Amino acid sequence: MSSIDCVASVGAGRMGRGIALSFAFAGLPVRLIDLKQRAAGEAERLFAEARAELRADLALMQRLGLLDATQAARVEALVEYVGHEGAAAALQAPLIFEGVPERMDAKRECLAFIGAHAPADAIVASTTSTFLVTELAGLLPGPERFLNAHWLNPAHLMPLVEISRSALTADAVVERLADTLRAMGKVPVVCGPAPGYIVPRIQALAMNEAARIVEEGIATAEAVDLAVRTGFGLRFAVLGLLEFIDWGGGDILYYASRYLSTELGDRYRAPEIVERNMHEGRNGLRDGAGFYDWQGRDVAAYREKRLGDFSRMLTHAGLLPQPGAARALD
Repeated sequence: MSSIDCVASVGAGRMGRGIALSFAFAGLPVRLIDLKQRAAGEAERLFAEARAELRADLALMQRLGLLDATQAARVEALVEYVGHEGAAAALQAPLIFEGVPERMDAKRECLAFIGAHAPADAIVASTTSTFLVTELAGLLPGPERFLNAHWLNPAHLMPLVEISRSALTADAVVERLADTLRAMGKVPVVCGPAPGYIVPRIQALAMNEAARIVEEGIATAEAVDLAVRTGFGLRFAVLGLLEFIDWGGGDILYYASRYLSTELGDRYRAPEIVERNMHEGRNGLRDGAGFYDWQGRDVAAYREKRLGDFSRMLTHAGLLPQPGAARALD
């Protein structure tokens, strides 16, 4: 497997452009490829729009202090725009991302083109949020080099990339992609072939529940979002959801879920793993086991570290309570 010294991003839409900017920002040459056969004027307009979006993103990053003008120019120079006529040659890259529209016919056509022209050992990753890796792997010769890589928007700023593999995906391919993403400052996580990956599956439930609260007249949209920004979101930026269960106790979640499911519906019922852990005495920190193994850990030091991280985040956000603040009410 050749070293990754350049990247091809097939599909010149928003996701393809975001991936191109991510790799160029990390210092790798990127070929942003549009496979569609277009009239000359239409192709020029598409790439002019892509360049304008890239420059706007770079200008914003400069205003935010993330890079200077010299660095921005260097990043922009690393992105090459390639139309249909040059696509076959541009696919000579060790890492290729497919980001064409979310239609099976478009995916099939694109992956067939990649299979016909890319190196046989090139890693190919679909950025789809709709199709499972198991549905797409058979569309490409060499399914062992194929996987899904789900980026969160904005791709050039969000650290997380969810890698979804099939049983046919080679371990070395997963490791190679994950190592490449880490080297450019991303945080890869690996999951199996299931709808919604990890984050979209969790956030869909949370967003729908937030909408229900407004629909039911319980709180305004402003109140819900304020509660999420200053409560829900802050906590889970420090503790993961499963870590939080272990922190507070799986039995607490079980009984809270039983009450909520009675009042609000079966969607709040705790999954079997929570009930099983409770009956087995695996409720988290206080039992020494839960979703994580806490045996042999310095729990006091762990708690202090997490609370220190939380305090620093609150300080940065200007939300840390100040001693004596209530005296101003006198």
